[in-house]
Amino acid sequence: MGNQYRLMRSARFRPLFWTQFLGAFNDNLYKNALVVLLTFQTAQWTTLRPEILANLAAGLFILPFFLFSATAGQLADKYDKARLARLSKGLEIAIMGVAVAGFLLHSLALLLAALFLLGLQSTLFGPVKYSILPQHLKEAELVGGNALVEAGTFVAILVGTLAGGLLAGAGLDPLWIAFAGLLVAVAGYLASRGIPAAPPPDPGLKVHPNPLTETWRNIGFARENRTVFLSILGISWFWLYGALFLAQFPAYGKNVLGGGEAAVTLLLAVFTVGIGAGSLLCERLSAGRVELGLVPFGSIGLTLFGLDLAFASMALPPVTELRPLGELLAQPALWRILADLVLLGLFGGFLIVPLYALVQSRSAPAHRARIIAANNIMNAAFMVAGALAAAGLLGAGLSIPALFAVAAVGNAAVAIYIYRLVPEFLLRFLAWLLIHSVYRVAKRGVEHLPHEGAALVVCNHVSFVDPVILMAVSPRPIRFVMDHRIFRTPVISFIFRHSRAIPIAPAKEDPAMMERAFAEVAKALDAGELVGIFPEGRITDSGELYPFRPGVTRILERNPVPVIPLALQGLWGSFFSRKDGPAMTKPFRRGLFSQIAVVGAPPVPAAEATPARLQAIVQALRGERK
Repeated sequence: MGNQYRLMRSARFRPLFWTQFLGAFNDNLYKNALVVLLTFQTAQWTTLRPEILANLAAGLFILPFFLFSATAGQLADKYDKARLARLSKGLEIAIMGVAVAGFLLHSLALLLAALFLLGLQSTLFGPVKYSILPQHLKEAELVGGNALVEAGTFVAILVGTLAGGLLAGAGLDPLWIAFAGLLVAVAGYLASRGIPAAPPPDPGLKVHPNPLTETWRNIGFARENRTVFLSILGISWFWLYGALFLAQFPAYGKNVLGGGEAAVTLLLAVFTVGIGAGSLLCERLSAGRVELGLVPFGSIGLTLFGLDLAFASMALPPVTELRPLGELLAQPALWRILADLVLLGLFGGFLIVPLYALVQSRSAPAHRARIIAANNIMNAAFMVAGALAAAGLLGAGLSIPALFAVAAVGNAAVAIYIYRLVPEFLLRFLAWLLIHSVYRVAKRGVEHLPHEGAALVVCNHVSFVDPVILMAVSPRPIRFVMDHRIFRTPVISFIFRHSRAIPIAPAKEDPAMMERAFAEVAKALDAGELVGIFPEGRITDSGELYPFRPGVTRILERNPVPVIPLALQGLWGSFFSRKDGPAMTKPFRRGLFSQIAVVGAPPVPAAEATPARLQAIVQALRGERK
């Protein structure tokens, strides 16, 4: 976890972090202060009912995300992002000047206009914030950087919301709200001046202001990569899910728990702490890489603890009177509810941080900011849809705990839908579970695996889970060529089929299948994919390498791509190996958390990659440790 905290001392990251932190803080300070002020002093400002004003304020803040996100994405791809960050923070200072005028003139229209403009400023800054990270951070820092940004954002939302409520309820002149926001905006601008230059990827881009056509075009850029687009859907669903829970906290705290404002604040605080902790833990659990295996882990937790929160809430007695927070905390049932909220936030962090990092790392650099803009538009659309659905269900008589249960079941359905369309998420989850429950994997030289472009991966074959181990350490999917008989093995067959493994048979057994396998390998390499083979052609039953067969030569004759040699160490004698008889027949041969290793060497040019040379390299990489 030290990697992400070192970023806070880095000039490449620290100014951006504080710029976005202060921006999120200011948005929520002003928005919540205005809502509280208008709720308790409605008659001084307007004849509208407080609940209408609260929804009007929320709508005005989110409206710019629909109207201007497409333009913001174009600007971030066309101009230096550091300069855009400073301009947006300068705009924030001017907006708080509008708020000052609104309080001085006692004008609700100006105050609401300032809220709309703050939404516009956040819209302009959003694509800058996320698309600048891959330019300033190394790939190994991307997860940590996103974790800090997400944790910082939620903490800023919490602290800003609390500060806004305190300012509005302190009995001070409302003008102090605008002055506080102005001070924060100035601090944010000063922080933005330290952001290093981030040259635009497409300076010749012609900006089209039409939000409808550009929104559709940005979504089209996102859809070019199916995994990126479905990751955006996952992020948007998380914002719907989280916003739905957050929106119910005031009524939930009062009508279900029987508490006052302090209880609502506690609910918000523990949920936020959970998200911050989950975001920061991603760095350790993913070992500094974009670990998609955490995404299903996160969605499972969101469903389980959402359901448990619903069941725990349904078991509470009816509220007859409001009680102080201390009295509520004396009840064991409340601690179960608080634990559910912390864990909801924790698993939400596991889900959202890898998804943001994946969108950034796999988006085309020339379109990255516009893809982030498409993400922001979809986030806003999902949150609005979630709010309308929640309002409809509650209006139809559904209780808040039942609404939580519906949301949790909906989360499971969305997760299953996404994982069926992109099995990579589920496969990486299974691989992540394997290397964090059965094995402890050391990695040396795996940085030679390319992040893009075609390559052939060769490795010694020690056990039935060799491909799963290699998938777990690879930065991208590998299509393995596997003996067709292994597809009959329960569980393992599921993994290989959904990873698009290529079945092969010996020529004397099924020559047609062998030819289809080589044709599929050629097709995969033509498409720029990674293909993995075990040139021995069988799992060792002696612990030693068998001679590498000539299939690798045939592949390279058709596709002369680089060859990445890898070696597995420490798997011989494990449950999945063939030591002392058939594999998977003697449990606990080596116990849990066995130490294994994956060792890699630099790419070998196709012209030099003979079976004998590749075997010598893999043998040397493996060494004496079988």
